[in-house]
Amino acid sequence: MAGASHEITHKRVLKIALPIVLSNATVPILGAVDTGVVGQMGQAAPIGAVGIGAVILATIYWIFGFLRMGTTGLAAQARGAGDWAETGALLTRGLLLAFAAGAVFIIAQGAVFWGAFALAPASAEVENLARDYLQIRIWGAPATIALYAVTGWLIAVERTRGVFLLQVWMNGLNIVLDLWFVLGLGWGVEGVAIATLIAEWTGLALGLYLCRDAFAGDQWRDWARVFDPARLKRMMQVNGDIMVRSVLLTGSFTTFLFIGSGIGDVNLAANQILLQFVEITAFALDGFAFSAEALVGGAVGAKARQRLRRAAVISSQWGVGGSVLLGIAFAAGGPWLIDLMSTSPEVRDAGRVFLIWAAVLPVLSVASYMFDGIYIGATWTRDMRWAMLQSVAIYVAALLLLVPAFGNHGLWAALIVLNIARGVTLGLRYPRLEAQVGA
Repeated sequence: MAGASHEITHKRVLKIALPIVLSNATVPILGAVDTGVVGQMGQAAPIGAVGIGAVILATIYWIFGFLRMGTTGLAAQARGAGDWAETGALLTRGLLLAFAAGAVFIIAQGAVFWGAFALAPASAEVENLARDYLQIRIWGAPATIALYAVTGWLIAVERTRGVFLLQVWMNGLNIVLDLWFVLGLGWGVEGVAIATLIAEWTGLALGLYLCRDAFAGDQWRDWARVFDPARLKRMMQVNGDIMVRSVLLTGSFTTFLFIGSGIGDVNLAANQILLQFVEITAFALDGFAFSAEALVGGAVGAKARQRLRRAAVISSQWGVGGSVLLGIAFAAGGPWLIDLMSTSPEVRDAGRVFLIWAAVLPVLSVASYMFDGIYIGATWTRDMRWAMLQSVAIYVAALLLLVPAFGNHGLWAALIVLNIARGVTLGLRYPRLEAQVGA
């Protein structure tokens, strides 16, 4: 495995970031095709079944999102330290955890689906179709969770073009098989599920091939190292902190949706449209945050403080530039996008009223994205967890103060307060992080 380059440049940051941005851009296309092909069946129930089935599995798999972030930070540090054996062993640990988790979900699928439908009940027809969908898709659980580890490892070794290739392969194959199985063979909801299952397992096979350097020697099966108690404890601590942080963040967005639903149907619909702008922001800024993860992790592993600072600064410069462009694009093109997503005059008018919040959000939130990347790369996950706890407390206070006084404007203001708080609480800790990294 080639050693990590020491020089941190704008070109290197972009080489990591741009494939991630392009990769993220392919994600919404698949959901649209899944919905579109079952929509050709001329019935509402199949659309609802695929939608609710996909949400249930996405929620289950999201629990293991920590595996992507934790693998990136730890593997980037091992690579920066020149510890190639540990870099390979980390991938093995992640894959073993993923396969074990996937097996548990397959074995416990009856209880998992029962709990999901108890929380999100649907009509008998939709639920039956959704169960057919889920009973096929659940066999992809080991592959899907393992791909978190594979993706994290590829980011750590700065092979994000491989991440892009993975997404293009999986989404492209899924779309082709969707069209064949559903429209050509008439397999309906089950066809969508089989298409996704094939894409997941072939995607894992491709991902493992892209990670072949990790398997070039015997380090990946050095079981004494793989199961070393100290290294396992460190991995679980990092992943546990990230999971707590992610649960808090998701809970904050869920709270936003729940409160918005009580402010009126028109405002709720407008918020749903504008949240797509927030999702675009996340997809775009993630690329620069991921570059920070890889480069900061390498600097921390090498105990090189100046490299850490340069990695943080250059990645953040591109993040800020991207956030400004997004804000301008939302302000200029937002009305057109709102009209594209809704034909209701009331929803369109409300969307324009609250568009200002979606337009300023990227710039006011960029620090939170970039510091997340920096702290994940440094594996300062305990500080991330505490910063998120503090930020959520500030967010709750903002909700209690602003929503009663300003309604939906107050709700959006509170969301921005949350992101500002995340940036500030992490930013205040940054000098200590830098001071503890070498010289």
